[in-house]
Amino acid sequence: MLAVGVGLLPFLQTQAHAQYQQPVIAPSDTLAGVHYDYKWEIYGGLAYSHFNAGPDLVQGSNLGGFDIQAARFFRKRWAVAANGRGYYGTSGVLPNPYGIKGPFVDEYMFMAGPEYRGPSNEHVSMTFHALFGGAHGSFESALQNQSGAPVPPAALGLFSNQTTFGSAIGGSIDLNRSPRWVFRISPDATLTNFGSGGIHEQFALSVGVVYRLKRGLKR
Repeated sequence: MLAVGVGLLPFLQTQAHAQYQQPVIAPSDTLAGVHYDYKWEIYGGLAYSHFNAGPDLVQGSNLGGFDIQAARFFRKRWAVAANGRGYYGTSGVLPNPYGIKGPFVDEYMFMAGPEYRGPSNEHVSMTFHALFGGAHGSFESALQNQSGAPVPPAALGLFSNQTTFGSAIGGSIDLNRSPRWVFRISPDATLTNFGSGGIHEQFALSVGVVYRLKRGLKR
């Protein structure tokens, strides 16, 4: 029996060395092909804006909507962007005898301007933009008293329906998921001129995805 055991020892040692070993997995190269030489970036996302729908309202409106943009790069860092946004929600109003609370309001912005790509690597890129154009606000769509008669927006502290100057100053943080697909977070200070009280500054934020296309920028 001892001889048998001694004879099995080399076999058992060989089997121990032949046990399964976890394979070495090469690091992912998904982002190895990230290059900032695409001519176009198309963006679409969900948007949020904290907006005051009247000059004297204490309670602001938390509006949700969409944010879309197309940017044409002429250099690796410089582009011209065209942007469109829509925000929807309800607004607080001044105390009133009409029984109106939380009427529906909406705002649309349509702008264009320069965009500059800042610090960038294969994982993340920062861009900055200054967009200028117009804004249209609709504040009177739900202003009726109990009898169905229209109520002037000024009686509730709201702006009148109008189209005016609009601007967005800010940028974005782009998290690359592949050479073409990007997750974007874009905060802005939006400027509008509703009413007669001068420029109103609001906060806006959007999150969404970017798709890059048409490589070929030389520098």
